Amino acid sequence: MAKILLVDDAAFMRMMIKNSLTKGGFADSTFVEAQDGMEAVKKFDEENPDLVIMDITMPNMDGLQALKKIREAHPDAKVIMCTAMGQESMVVDAIKSGAKDFVVKPFNAERITSTVKTILGV
Repeated sequence: MAKILLVDDAAFMRMMIKNSLTKGGFADSTFVEAQDGMEAVKKFDEENPDLVIMDITMPNMDGLQALKKIREAHPDAKVIMCTAMGQESMVVDAIKSGAKDFVVKPFNAERITSTVKTILGV
């Protein structure tokens, strides 16, 4: 099915997203993980995923910087940003930088699954 890159500095968040998507119809998908923006850019180049789900606030390189680098090299990249409540200005920056959508943490499993299905067109 799809190859999805999960980017979050918290391993439990990556696991929660993976579990939500697996239960929501993406059991046949391949999940690739990165724990910061620098690793995300590298993994995107190596893996060429169909979709990226990326946290905004991370060490080394934040999600906005990684989004810009990924979209620079891969203009068609599909990226969904994850954000905590109260980071609305960052969401606006992310959308302007090419993010396809965003989900707010703590997220609802149905919301993230439906967003992924919409972006991937499944």
